[in-house]
Amino acid sequence: MEDMKKNIMELADSIAGQYAVDIVDVELAGSSRKPLIRIFIDKQNGVTLDDCGKFSRALSALFDVEDPIPTAYVLEVSSPGLDRPLKALRDFQRSIGKLARIITRAGLEKRNIFTGRITGVAGENITLSFDDKEMEIPFDQISKARLEIELK
Repeated sequence: MEDMKKNIMELADSIAGQYAVDIVDVELAGSSRKPLIRIFIDKQNGVTLDDCGKFSRALSALFDVEDPIPTAYVLEVSSPGLDRPLKALRDFQRSIGKLARIITRAGLEKRNIFTGRITGVAGENITLSFDDKEMEIPFDQISKARLEIELK
């Protein structure tokens, strides 16, 4: 299953530049007879329904040629949403200036849940600003992270 996911991610990445989008995540769900492939895309100012439709059609055509899944499948292409998960260092880099909630594996400063603004990414560390201070959180200590919805 991981090999299939990796192959799908590589195929999606191969055409992402043509549509000025980034591949945020790939999920495989459903049954082995008819799997559901979810591709989450994003770009600087967010994606539109039109972006998702164009990318979906192009990716579907590529899948018809490359045949990464030996059975029938359902393909969904969408935005990761306002409260998107942050899974890779590049996700944090793209989210500098945004409000995030980070849960760490072990306690840092006697706590493991932090909500603050991402102010930087240096090497393998995420800098988070909260409560009038900044803290570096090692990426390998993060168990879960997502953007928080901000209403203005």
